[in-house]
Amino acid sequence: MRVLVTGGAGFLGSHLVERFRADGVEPFVPRRSDYDLTVATDVERLFADARPELVIHLAAEVGGIGANRANPGRYWYANLMMGAHVLEQSRVHGTGKVVLIGTICAYPKFAPIPFHEDDLWNGYPEETNAPYGVAKKALLVGGQGYREQYGMDVVYLLPVNLYGPRDNFDLATSHVIPALIRKMVEAQERGEREIVLWGDGSPTREFLYVDDCAEAIQLAAARYDGLEPVNLGTGREISIRALAELIAELTGFDGDIVWDATQPNGQPRRQLDVSRAEQLFGFRAHTELRAGLKRTIVWYRSSRTAEAAAT
Repeated sequence: MRVLVTGGAGFLGSHLVERFRADGVEPFVPRRSDYDLTVATDVERLFADARPELVIHLAAEVGGIGANRANPGRYWYANLMMGAHVLEQSRVHGTGKVVLIGTICAYPKFAPIPFHEDDLWNGYPEETNAPYGVAKKALLVGGQGYREQYGMDVVYLLPVNLYGPRDNFDLATSHVIPALIRKMVEAQERGEREIVLWGDGSPTREFLYVDDCAEAIQLAAARYDGLEPVNLGTGREISIRALAELIAELTGFDGDIVWDATQPNGQPRRQLDVSRAEQLFGFRAHTELRAGLKRTIVWYRSSRTAEAAAT
């Protein structure tokens, strides 16, 4: 099978590509320097080159709260355009199946806990990431529309916050787990006794280990052909405060954690109802948070060591 994985060189994409290769499939992985997915003619050329039978659309422009606040227009435009172009060229080229990757940011700010897929439209997303969330949610509408009008097999998945080896550790654009790990490791290296974190630590988040998410996408691609969106997660939440304390323990950081309540908390709570994924294509997350964090910290420290040796 000819498989196109947009964003295949990124964090989640690299893990998914590894799984395909282990199964004897070499996906087509476009580089942004060769194909800009926000440009229609580039996406036309990509599909002519890849001739995919299966498309998994992972490519996104995304970041944490700070990055979303700095780039609301760009994140709305880029994510909307990339998804629209991929859908249209999938139609034009008769692609057999398209798997669209949405975002937990599409859910309403005050969605009932746990988030169920039927609640996606019962409110507006949390303000700091609404442009990104709305753009990605529009792809659900587009996929369902293309299914209805053109008979395309388009499925839509909603992963919760991901983490793991090869995550983005740039403090300007990273999500909470890599940011916490980097801050604590660097504070240790510099002998600092304090780190400052945004908000008050009260919001909760759910985290899915990246390789578990890659497994879920493969299962959905192979087994799921339905209209309805499907959550991907663990079904377990943890407060940001408790998460920070756990990462401090695992990294060995024993200094003070100071909370800057003048900065935003983001969405108050995030926890998914993950029953649909298990029922429809047999996915259940199996990596426990502590174990996944340990692997991520080990990878991050080893990557820093390798970078230092290279310089």
